[in-house]
Amino acid sequence: MLNELTSKKKKMAVVGLGYVGLPIALEFAKKLSVIGFDINEKRIKMMQEHIDPCFELSKEDFEDTDIIFTPDINVLKEANFFIIAVPTPIDEYNQPDLLPLISASKTVGKVLKKGDYVVYESTVYPGCTEEDCVPILEKESGLKFIEDFKVGYSPERINPGDKVHTLTNTIKIVSGCDAESLEEISKVYELIITPGVHRAPNLKVAEAGKIIENTQRDINIALMNELSIIFNRIGINTFDVIEAAGTKWNFLKFYPGLVGGHCIGVDPYYLVHKAKQKGYHAQLIDSGRFINDSMGGYIAKQTVKKILAADKHLIQSRVLVLGFTFKENVADIRNSKVADIVKELQSYRVTVDVSDPYADSEEMKHEYHIELKKEPEGKYDAIIVAVAHKQYRDYTEQFFTEFLNDKGILVDVKGLYKDMINKFIYWSL
Repeated sequence: MLNELTSKKKKMAVVGLGYVGLPIALEFAKKLSVIGFDINEKRIKMMQEHIDPCFELSKEDFEDTDIIFTPDINVLKEANFFIIAVPTPIDEYNQPDLLPLISASKTVGKVLKKGDYVVYESTVYPGCTEEDCVPILEKESGLKFIEDFKVGYSPERINPGDKVHTLTNTIKIVSGCDAESLEEISKVYELIITPGVHRAPNLKVAEAGKIIENTQRDINIALMNELSIIFNRIGINTFDVIEAAGTKWNFLKFYPGLVGGHCIGVDPYYLVHKAKQKGYHAQLIDSGRFINDSMGGYIAKQTVKKILAADKHLIQSRVLVLGFTFKENVADIRNSKVADIVKELQSYRVTVDVSDPYADSEEMKHEYHIELKKEPEGKYDAIIVAVAHKQYRDYTEQFFTEFLNDKGILVDVKGLYKDMINKFIYWSL
């Protein structure tokens, strides 16, 4: 398969061209002939014009690549090596939503041929590829797993907004359904992954390896969030405590904050779901998720308490929220926990304005029914800096003076302005 791909006798197809799929497709397209497939025609048109709909990549990233972008399933028939990189979100009940993965598997199954390879990159619970996806590929294609086609799992490790730990310089986990597929898939990924790949013994190990990366971070952040609640009651600053504890060589510097997005705030629920299937209640993971999912409401309630303590009426109060995306310096608003802050404040009938230099206004309206303000308007009783965008890092107390009323409150979720604010009431996690 490797020789056929590098000689361009065969083609690769990447199904799903979001934050994960598009960078992978473009990297491989520097060496192979690639078909970029997505069902969203608007996004396809943007990519055909060398525009990344996620605004992570530049026009230069599209140059010198052998790739076509298409929403046409018939074009997929030309491919023999498929990479599926579609979202794996959760539903309103925090249960895995496999609909995008199932749909992509059906699409690939319809064009699958003898000798083809299918590699999944979407984050799933251990066993999902073989138990949920492979049967769909077999049913749609009429072919036999392993005998007629091979399947692998190589979880994505792309970190949106991170220009240091990139796709090509981060070791990749690779697995295959047998020894032959493991070797072939590994060699294909080694074409673009500079430090090489880690060959996992089977698909389930690779799936589990990916999901505990984010589960570990989630639990560590949950610990810091719980500690911040305790320290707030004691009357000490969490960031001061972390700075002190961090002087020991083996202390792990995790920080409190909002945990949203499509990875850390989602993946642990997939593991909890699988554990329940096996008759086990994942208590620690579940508790960590509960704490992190509660932080938006907690921040809003603390803000309300500060407003009331300043002898202000909630119904007449105005709050400015700076930052809405799920993390700093990206445009992605999926599963943003800042929305929880806004909704909780609005439940107290507080007027809330939201501003963000990266978020798309139309997406905000569609997903959250929240209208973005380009600039702050007038004076506010409280300002919540919810996301550590680079634009906010250089703000001084003078900046907040322009927009805060007397007895104004600055809520600094990420501790950006610690020890800098003297004129206003200051609070952080």
